[in-house]
Amino acid sequence: MPAPLDRRILILATLGGLPAVAVAEYVVWRMAWPLPVRILLVLSLLAVWIGCAVAARRSLVNPLHTLANLLTGIRQGDFSLRARGAGAGDPLGAVFLEYNELGEALLAQHVSALEATALLRRIMEEIDVAVFAFDAEERLQLVNRAGERLLGQPEERMIGHTAQHLGLAEARALPPGRTLDATFGGSSGRWEVRRGTFRQGGRPMELVVLSDLTRTLREEERLVWQRLVRVLSHEINNSLAPIRSLAGTLTSLLDRQPRAPDAETDLRRGLDVIGTRAESLNRFMASYARLARLPPPVPGDVPVGAWVERVAGLEAGAAVTVTPGPAVVLRGDGDQLDQLLINLLRNALEAVQGRGAVEMGWRLLDPRTVEVWVRDDGPGIPASANLFVPFFTTKPGGTGIGLALSRQIAEAHGGSLVLTNRGDAPGALARVRLPLSP
Repeated sequence: MPAPLDRRILILATLGGLPAVAVAEYVVWRMAWPLPVRILLVLSLLAVWIGCAVAARRSLVNPLHTLANLLTGIRQGDFSLRARGAGAGDPLGAVFLEYNELGEALLAQHVSALEATALLRRIMEEIDVAVFAFDAEERLQLVNRAGERLLGQPEERMIGHTAQHLGLAEARALPPGRTLDATFGGSSGRWEVRRGTFRQGGRPMELVVLSDLTRTLREEERLVWQRLVRVLSHEINNSLAPIRSLAGTLTSLLDRQPRAPDAETDLRRGLDVIGTRAESLNRFMASYARLARLPPPVPGDVPVGAWVERVAGLEAGAAVTVTPGPAVVLRGDGDQLDQLLINLLRNALEAVQGRGAVEMGWRLLDPRTVEVWVRDDGPGIPASANLFVPFFTTKPGGTGIGLALSRQIAEAHGGSLVLTNRGDAPGALARVRLPLSP
């Protein structure tokens, strides 16, 4: 085993001065001085020799001890210690200077990491999703406040328990992004499960996040019902108000004695209006039933070119131009897709009112998606967020069912429908994006 560094430095310093001391001792001893003087000089030279060796050892070993203490502080997380005598004038000062700069950088990183960790913990505590972290042994190591509320237990009672013990085994087994109908802590609902992995202290950890979809779904359901009731009430009142008014007028005509000569004509006219409004209300409710009973698509091969050409040919005499695209075939319900495109084409034709042009076409967005578009040079669409709300319409006599039904058909085929104003010219642009295979 090699000798310690301080002992080796002392030995080397001693051996380095040995020849000079030996020569000096020999010269002093050969002098014709009294014996006591020669002995005193020899001992003085020996003392100086040993003292210089010890001083050389200290001048090198003590800074190394200081540097070791400073590095120990860094290892223990204390980044506030600084070395004195740092400077670029000598090698040891340069080492201390580099240490001080390293300490400043580590201190800044440490403070930043503490702040980021505090922020992350704060966010985890405040977010309304339950977060659980399990180690490689499937034992819980981290849970936020929402997780405590979900399971109805404090953190200290859950840490260290397995997912099976906590009732989270099914959630951990689900693929990410799936939903789970389950009961946690006495609360039943639907939960979205998301999972991921990370490392903490070099150990692999699994993150399980549960989002409560029940409240969101109930709120969306409530808003849909409110919107539907509002639209239904509006349409029904529009029909019942004139019926009620005419019924009162006709009753007064019947009660009037003697009756006016044109009373029978007025009665017939009023009854005709009542019948017309009742028929309109009946058509409205039939449209609602049609939207609610849209059957699932029956897939088949639909050549896109033939589909577009066929729908364009249904509007005889209309100025409809077809811009051909690539020869592609998609899988879908031909009857439903016809209805979708007919609705869009008729909206465009009604917008131009015979004084403008309507153009249809299709293109491939990528090898798996086709886009069919209908554009016109009419006045464009109004800035409204209710375009796809069932029974909302901006056209006199419209049912407000066409766009809602068209989007429902597109989404049933795994696609989408977007209606915007054209950017290059006046008019509207409808874009239907559909996958070539379901």
